[in-house]
Amino acid sequence: MARLLSEIAGLLGLELRGEDRMVEGVNTLEAAGPAEVSFLANPKYTHLLAATRAGAVIVAAEHADSVPCALISVNPYFDFGRTLALFAKQQGSLSGVSDMAFVHPEAELGEGCTVYPFAFIGPRARIGAGTVLFPGCYVGEDCRVGAGCLLYPNAVLMAGTEIGNGCILHAGAVLGADGFGFARTEFGIQKIPQVGTVRLGNDVEVGANTAIDRSVLGVTTVGDGTKIDNLVQIGHNVEMGRNCLIVSQVGISGSTKVGDDVTMAGQVGVAGHLSIGNGVTLGPKSGVAKSIPDGETMGGAPAVDKSTYMRTLTVMPKLPDMYKRIGKLEKELEELKKLAAKE
Repeated sequence: MARLLSEIAGLLGLELRGEDRMVEGVNTLEAAGPAEVSFLANPKYTHLLAATRAGAVIVAAEHADSVPCALISVNPYFDFGRTLALFAKQQGSLSGVSDMAFVHPEAELGEGCTVYPFAFIGPRARIGAGTVLFPGCYVGEDCRVGAGCLLYPNAVLMAGTEIGNGCILHAGAVLGADGFGFARTEFGIQKIPQVGTVRLGNDVEVGANTAIDRSVLGVTTVGDGTKIDNLVQIGHNVEMGRNCLIVSQVGISGSTKVGDDVTMAGQVGVAGHLSIGNGVTLGPKSGVAKSIPDGETMGGAPAVDKSTYMRTLTVMPKLPDMYKRIGKLEKELEELKKLAAKE
């Protein structure tokens, strides 16, 4: 769908400087053609402005004179995303409820829902208006799904799970499977029933093959606006705050409380029964064994403060050479001791 640059500027509240024209999409500075919009968010790519063929570039005001046609923004990366959304095509091609889906007679579907073949909606489940369920989705009994949600193929909501408005569950995400609760006894390993639920706030996104376990008692919760990548494990009774960013392969053990605006980079591991404060940032592969107060930036395993972590990263490549030098010094020291003993 083609749009005038003036239309895009009006929709997004940007200033258009240059000739108005029709554009049909968004691309990088290097690949964009005259019918496409590009953007500059990182100053290291400023040199590409001189050669870009883009019909317009979303830039901060200080770079507006570097291109023939500019869409001036205070946050070019954010407005690039908003522009991209204007041209993006949603996945899926059906509408309405397929005859090959199973919708229990006691389930309630809001206006404008789409349910693809082979989806399952159990008794007393309620689905909000405009929500889309792709093939293979399972929505168990007593689940609550808000309005405008997207459940991609094979997303699973076990019984009693609740998700708010505007949530996105990617393929294979599982909400409400049993938490990992077992006890060693003289009779062997005994399962502890997990009888709680999972509740997601509004505008939460859950990546492919991520698991959020139901609580033992009470609720495992994820706050409004939080975004969770693929292959993440969130244990039973975790309480996660709002607007968190949880990157791929993070594991959060049971009963840990995570504050608002927390960022966990890839492969972070968090032990159970801890408290992670508001605004905490954890670097990749951090191993967290104790609670962290608000605002800390940490990394490493075990996790330490940022300055210690960065110094450690600097020293690590030097360790083999340091080991050899220390070995040599030890030998020299032994020789000196022998000479001193003879005297």
